Amino acid sequence: MLKALTTGALLFTSLIASAAPAHAAPKPVPSDDMVIDVAAANGSGCPWGSADVTVSPDNKAFTVTYSQFTAQTGAGTKPTDFRKNCQLALNVHVPQGYTFAIAGADYRGFAHLEKGASGTQSANYYFQGERQSTRIRHNFTGPTDGDWVRSDSVGIQSLSFLRCGDQRYLNVNTELRVSRGWSNPKTTSFLTMDSTDGNIETVYRVAWKKC
Repeated sequence: MLKALTTGALLFTSLIASAAPAHAAPKPVPSDDMVIDVAAANGSGCPWGSADVTVSPDNKAFTVTYSQFTAQTGAGTKPTDFRKNCQLALNVHVPQGYTFAIAGADYRGFAHLEKGASGTQSANYYFQGERQSTRIRHNFTGPTDGDWVRSDSVGIQSLSFLRCGDQRYLNVNTELRVSRGWSNPKTTSFLTMDSTDGNIETVYRVAWKKC
């Protein structure tokens, strides 16, 4: 089951929201713990109980670990398997006197794409009630077979902070897609943020600011 979190803080990626403008540089992280409750998990990539969230003890990041986040196409797959998505609604309890913004995200997984196949990983992050940010997309082209790492980052001047005192869910929306293209129809291609031992992780980095 998705866990409520009681340690650390959060560092996330490119929020475009009607929040307070970013200032010159994020302040030091708060000494008090941030608390994160998972209010909802929706999507074919993260059925309830298949994703786990933990917060770093240094108040600088949190990690989402998936166990069923795999998009695939080709032999032995269903027509709907080519796309998987996951939207997490996170209830973030910020230490008094601070607010935060998404500063970056690191994604990890495994890709097996036959020659002629391709895939994409994309994500966006936004506060409840605000307009969705532009999705950040990473492309994959076959043939490839191995682990992958992709990163999103936001410059200090582009950070968008939650308004001080606001209580809004942070929505984290990720998606995987795989296209068979002109690959051999007897083969299978897949893209995953998953592993047999459940240790493939997505790390979200958080920027802090004093109110």
